[in-house]
Amino acid sequence: MQICMFLSASYHTFGCSSIVMRQKWLKMDVFGISAGLLGMYLNGIYTAFFCFQINDTNGCGMGENCCKVKKSSSLSDDATPGYTGGERKRKLQLSSLSDCAPYDATQEIIFPPELKHKNFDSLSFAYDHHHTKWYQPVDYDDLLTLKRELPHARLISGNSELAIELKFRFIDLPVLINPKQVKELYVKRVEENGVYMGTGMSLTDMDRYVVKLMNELTVEQVKVLQNIHEMLHWFAGTHVRNVASVSGNIATASPISDLNPIWMAANAQVVLDSADRGERRCCIDENFFLGYRKTCIRSDEVIKAVVVPLTTKNEHFAAYKQAQRREDDIAIVTGAFFVKINPDTFIVEKIRIAFGGMAPTTKLTLTTMSKLEGQFWSQGFLDQALSLLSEEMKLPAGVPGGMSQYRLSLALSFFFKFFLKVSKDLNFMEVQNVEQNLTIGNTIPKSLNATQVYQEVNDKQKYDDPVGRPLKHVSGDKHTTGEAVYCDDINVADCLHIAFVTSPIAHGTLNSIDYTAALHLNGVIGYIDAYDVYTGAQIGHHNDTPVFVKDEITFHGQPIAAIVATDHEIARKAASLVKLDTAAKKPIVTIKQALEADSFIFKHFVIHSSLNDNETVVKNDWSKYERVVEGSIDMGGQEHFYLETQQCIVIPHEDDELEIIISNQCVNDVHIEVAKCLGIAQHKISTTVKRIGGGFGGKESTGAILAVPASLAARKFNKPMKLKLERFDDMAITGTRHPFTLQYKLAVDENGKFIDLDYTAISNSGHTMDLSMGVMQRAMVHADNVYKFGNADITGKMCKTHLASNTAFRGFGGPQGMFGTEIMVKHVAEQFNWDHDEIREKNFYQEGDCTPFGMHLNQCNVTRTWKECKTNSDYCKRLEEVKKFNSENKFRKRGIYLTPTRFGIGFGLKQLNQAGALVLVYTDGSVLVSHGGMEMGQGLHTKILQIAARCLEIPIEKVHIRDTATDKVPNSSATAASVGSDLNGLAVQDACRQILERLEPFKKENPEGGWLEWVNSAYVNRVSLSASGFGIIHHEPVDFFNGKGAELFGYSVYGTAACEVEVDCLTGDHHLLRTDIVMDVGESLNPAIDIGQIEGAFIQGYGLFTMEEIKIRPDGIRLTRGPGTYKIPSADDVPKNFNVSLLGNSSNKMGIFSSKAIGEPPLFLGSCAFFAIREAVRAYRVQNGKKEYFVFNSPSTPERIRMACEDFVTQHVPALPEEGSYTPWTASV
Repeated sequence: MQICMFLSASYHTFGCSSIVMRQKWLKMDVFGISAGLLGMYLNGIYTAFFCFQINDTNGCGMGENCCKVKKSSSLSDDATPGYTGGERKRKLQLSSLSDCAPYDATQEIIFPPELKHKNFDSLSFAYDHHHTKWYQPVDYDDLLTLKRELPHARLISGNSELAIELKFRFIDLPVLINPKQVKELYVKRVEENGVYMGTGMSLTDMDRYVVKLMNELTVEQVKVLQNIHEMLHWFAGTHVRNVASVSGNIATASPISDLNPIWMAANAQVVLDSADRGERRCCIDENFFLGYRKTCIRSDEVIKAVVVPLTTKNEHFAAYKQAQRREDDIAIVTGAFFVKINPDTFIVEKIRIAFGGMAPTTKLTLTTMSKLEGQFWSQGFLDQALSLLSEEMKLPAGVPGGMSQYRLSLALSFFFKFFLKVSKDLNFMEVQNVEQNLTIGNTIPKSLNATQVYQEVNDKQKYDDPVGRPLKHVSGDKHTTGEAVYCDDINVADCLHIAFVTSPIAHGTLNSIDYTAALHLNGVIGYIDAYDVYTGAQIGHHNDTPVFVKDEITFHGQPIAAIVATDHEIARKAASLVKLDTAAKKPIVTIKQALEADSFIFKHFVIHSSLNDNETVVKNDWSKYERVVEGSIDMGGQEHFYLETQQCIVIPHEDDELEIIISNQCVNDVHIEVAKCLGIAQHKISTTVKRIGGGFGGKESTGAILAVPASLAARKFNKPMKLKLERFDDMAITGTRHPFTLQYKLAVDENGKFIDLDYTAISNSGHTMDLSMGVMQRAMVHADNVYKFGNADITGKMCKTHLASNTAFRGFGGPQGMFGTEIMVKHVAEQFNWDHDEIREKNFYQEGDCTPFGMHLNQCNVTRTWKECKTNSDYCKRLEEVKKFNSENKFRKRGIYLTPTRFGIGFGLKQLNQAGALVLVYTDGSVLVSHGGMEMGQGLHTKILQIAARCLEIPIEKVHIRDTATDKVPNSSATAASVGSDLNGLAVQDACRQILERLEPFKKENPEGGWLEWVNSAYVNRVSLSASGFGIIHHEPVDFFNGKGAELFGYSVYGTAACEVEVDCLTGDHHLLRTDIVMDVGESLNPAIDIGQIEGAFIQGYGLFTMEEIKIRPDGIRLTRGPGTYKIPSADDVPKNFNVSLLGNSSNKMGIFSSKAIGEPPLFLGSCAFFAIREAVRAYRVQNGKKEYFVFNSPSTPERIRMACEDFVTQHVPALPEEGSYTPWTASV
């Protein structure tokens, strides 16, 4: 049976964009779930059908815990006080695909026949394009002749390497040769001792041939081939493997190649050929790779084929890879191992060990190999090998690429895995741990077991009332087909293009700029820089961010000038030609450095819970407490990684008018900043957003960085301007989630109740204020999470550093504040040997409790979500199963964990908690709604359409939203803080109320009439059919300067997640096995949208806490500037057992139609996977005699996991030198 859902799947931010996972066709099923994907977040979502295979007989992925089975389940037992929704059924599926046409392969898009008509693929030709000449030979001799005559010509196959060099290094490529049509390069055959594979074959073709041979040859012969097949599965993505050739991988000599260690350990050969010297075979050994990106291949030679040896009876082979992310990621370390053992004496006759990622080239461990040959295969052999390898492969502490200890531990762990594998194959049971299974994820099903539980609308609700129904995203079809229009799709006549000239250093002075070379480039129109900026004008809410650098450089990637050209690529290339004379100074990069330098962006903030009941702060004597834990934890930042990078178009008009089209979350901020910096009145500027391809907070306050320079250029040259950032520049310029250090001191009584808390949150704000104040305040008011403290003193410090200004990100400081608290709970439990779940339950907030910041919690559902999640996930039973699994497995460990969350809804500034709307009714009965919120894929427009349709009592098809614009709704707040639906929904409701009041006389006059008749009667009687609506939500400001609290938010959203993981303790890899979430969304406006938000937020939070790592050099140079270096969750990382339940019988008297906000609240639940990983690591540490509490910073990358799993392998890894005695590759910001 299948459970299917039809929803706007989303990876949403607070008022930000959504993402769906790629669709995978498995048999005839569409396999998918809303989440991160493709090596990048598909941040401009499309609505899709999702079909989840369910194996349970009752059709529910929750099996025996299904509410159909457990009739008295807590799913419907409890209700939130004030719930008025009546009896509503609980649904387990969002929709059915039963009426969909079956998949028909004949309807797939075909290759255009007109391109095949003239047989260009079989013809030789040469083609000139600008400064590049392209040759396509079909005759092999012609290929060799071309390479002789043009020895420095680059051969291009899949373009997977050259495209990057062209894009970002602007390399000169005068000659290219495409050898893909040369038939001799596709020869494949089995030779006497090996497999000959031509290098014209794509990696996909090679893999298919390898699989064919694996089925035809004996198992003993194909051990190398089997590992090639397994490695190719993780080699890039399918689209790359379909075009890329193994020859490019060999010729580029990447030291982190997945395959080169296999060739080297297997003693494979390459067949090289030249016109003058003929064919030769060259072993891929220690003499093949001459240095970084250098080989012994001569300039006139072509790689004709690779020859892979077949293995014999007593030979063993294996290869291993570890990356930051399993799927579609380059390796950190790859190891390949070959050994030939005499089966009678167990003497090693031959051994070859090769590593990638351990040197500037793929490296054979010659010393270790020579000393191991002739040795007896035994436990002593393993010990000797680990000692030899640790000496031969040790890396200096500041090695390029960093992770010196981890990389060495991987090399050793890979050999240990190989040793156990061979021992098991030999049935050599004398060695220790030979019976252990070292592969994780074995129990993960291929199909996806998932449920989405929600409440149907009340049976009495009108059929055409769309509120509460799981409607698809209004733009879903357009997202799917590619018809949705984004900023870059808009073409304006006579439009020029802009590219930034950015700083190559993080801190220093700018001495001069030389534009000469750039201005000589064809297509360059001119430039703008600091001297074009209105005197003294700076951008930002605090007027502290220069548009362009004039004298002082304050972060790497800071805009210094901008080139104006006829197209985007010319502008980029010209910008790279601008010569900058700078003088570097030592930057402040990390929180630690900022604290030492007393470098802060603003004064410190405080909250004192004692001021809720007293006039003065109560200072407690900590010496009287018997049980105190004290510590600190670091939490890294997070790149927004929206699919659509930041961009804008500015069109100048008469009378100094400017039309701005931008991808941004706050049209009003852009509006204000451009007016301020150009000295133009706001009424002469129109700022418009159609839709945004992802935001996540990264486009809330940063729009002026683009809009102001583009507007300056538009006025200077009197031409439309388009400015779009490449991912490379976007990640350097626009900031990230704030990294935090969280310090705590907590006193508990003998029963585990929290008595007193001293909590300090310290953020890395970057070089200017941006939104750091709001982020810190949000962190502080979430430092309690869901727990009641007898007394709490909370401090916030914002560090000023030489980094791009860190900015808003989904959760806006809340996840950071809650993370420190959850770590603190673990610290208490481990230090005093208490059960962490019981500690939580003893300290949960109850109805009416007051937070440290003065808010009383009404309709507090934390306990309800906790209990329901605990039941739904079968947590207690699975906890015992995890303990049993860990007792039986020495190097694989599992962890299971429950994590609760509370998130306050509303902006931190009172004036932002307002919204406007304009509702226009036309005489054909159609309705146009404009509001101040931005559609970012999160489904805001869909919900607003539902609200308007209900309010006007008309079908939703009659309502339309075109865009968001400042000339329709002025002074709108950012689409952020999760209040997009709350605020704009209330404003639309208000406007609709006015319309209905005006129509009321006509309805009374003609009660049998309908909407159209009433509208036309109003028009005939000259009654206005347009209305401007307004909405506000509750807010009382907290005094963060003195620490006095207030009823800051109108309500909170609650949720709980349960996660189970499996960890490979030898490598740091992990699998997320199952996730269960219960979320309190009140009475959902749209369950499909809300469930998509929850799933997407969880995956984004999972990325934040487990794999997304921002890497910056100690000199402030940002290393993570694209998908090659920054890793987000892929489809493979989504749990195959994923169950989301909306809390039943919940209501919210403070929300539009009793709903609750949902954009940000679920994100912190992603930390549940982090804590489950930590439980698995702790099980390994306890097994190895380390029972004490340990610091485990976020994110839990493979490096952090492995290095926390201290064991006999890590004992061979040298300790790092004393801090300050070397320069680390990256700094912990």
